[in-house]
Amino acid sequence: MTSGAVLQEEQVKLLGSWYSPFVKRVEWALKFKGIEYEYVEEDLINKSSLLLTSNPVYKKVPVLLHNGNPIAQTLVIIEYIDETWKHNPILPQDPHERAKARFWADFIEVKLTEVVRTALITQGEQQEKAVKEAKEAMEVLEGEAAKLKGERVFFGGNNGIGYVDIVLGLMCGWVEVIEEVGGFKLLDPQKQPHIHKWLANFVELPLIKPTLLPKGKLMVHFQMIRQACLALVARK
Repeated sequence: MTSGAVLQEEQVKLLGSWYSPFVKRVEWALKFKGIEYEYVEEDLINKSSLLLTSNPVYKKVPVLLHNGNPIAQTLVIIEYIDETWKHNPILPQDPHERAKARFWADFIEVKLTEVVRTALITQGEQQEKAVKEAKEAMEVLEGEAAKLKGERVFFGGNNGIGYVDIVLGLMCGWVEVIEEVGGFKLLDPQKQPHIHKWLANFVELPLIKPTLLPKGKLMVHFQMIRQACLALVARK
């Protein structure tokens, strides 16, 4: 299938999996730019030769193919998209603001995304440690979100969403599902009112709302992931 508006005769293909928040971030970036692309669903149990040759190191999605040239890893892909198609900038134009956006994107990946994943697939003390670290990261992000005032409702500024918003998009749907599947709580509207307000605005954006996934479908998938990971540990 194709998405976005036709800008020029270029071949853009996205290899992904429907449930992946990492893939969804790339989709949002492409749609934000209005780039037409072909989406190819990958079965990560039986990986295609295209995926294995396009990302031979990690063998994971997402992978962006631009005129046949592969680019892997979510944040790398988003920056590539922003540098290749200059209109509708995703990262700030000012060097200092751009550096800050990269800092917070990395913080979200390392201190929140990876830690939440650990909390999903573990139990006992290991899960408790991961949840504690994720809550600490949420408090830090709450402090940043508290700076969003007046017309500035997104981290991207008055003009709309940007790099940090797209990366933090993990919050819309996935975290709630992972909380329920893993049996813990991270996002508390009472403790993180500014993150909650940001999220409420983000999910209502015309760019974002139609792309959100059904909660029930995500629940089933992440339950399978948790059960499989716990069963693997139990067999060791």
